[in-house]
Amino acid sequence: MSKHVIVGGAGGIGSALARRLAGQGASVHLIGRDSAKLALLAGELGGTFAVADVLERSALGEAVKAAGPAIAGLAYCVGSINLKPVSRISDEDVERDFRLNALGAFRAVQAALPALKANEGVSNILLFSTVAVAQGFTAHASIGMAKGAVEGLMLSLAAELAPKVRVNCIAPSLTRTPLAAALTSSEQMASAIAGLHALQRLGEADDVAALAAFLMSSDASWITGQVIGVDGGRSSLRTRG
Repeated sequence: MSKHVIVGGAGGIGSALARRLAGQGASVHLIGRDSAKLALLAGELGGTFAVADVLERSALGEAVKAAGPAIAGLAYCVGSINLKPVSRISDEDVERDFRLNALGAFRAVQAALPALKANEGVSNILLFSTVAVAQGFTAHASIGMAKGAVEGLMLSLAAELAPKVRVNCIAPSLTRTPLAAALTSSEQMASAIAGLHALQRLGEADDVAALAAFLMSSDASWITGQVIGVDGGRSSLRTRG
């Protein structure tokens, strides 16, 4: 049975991905900060878990290595939504967003690489960006920089680790997850943002997890080095003047 490590697997897109992978017969190893949520989901799916803060290098490394000597995939489903005009962004904001989104992904990959290479067949790595990197939105300077670095990391890894490891990135638009609750809990605000999308709704965690599970499966065996949007058309379509 193939094993996949999901960093950020305690809620939102990470837990939706874990359920999809388990439904396909894979074994999952969940990593996050909330031990109760991790234990509950791991028990439901018959998987394993480890508690770690991705900002702590040694803890993250040990949590990834606890998955075992060989893994088929690594998904770094961690993000932040830090929206401020550039005049109000502090060095601390920029550093935290970069450490959480880009440096954490890099460290997780470093920790997982021996097990990914030890897997029989081709392994895969999946990272997460945002529609705001390609599109450009106001008040997104800090998170845009951090996720832009994630896309650069993905491309470098895809080139360096081929053909043994495939590496891809998903760039969602606003999705109803616990992380986005500050923006989606107000139905008036959520409806206004939904109206900016060609498909006239916000994303759901399972919308993103569906593509994530596909990219981590053998059905995507000829896909690597790609940033793919799950964004309701937000990155490329304008349906109003």
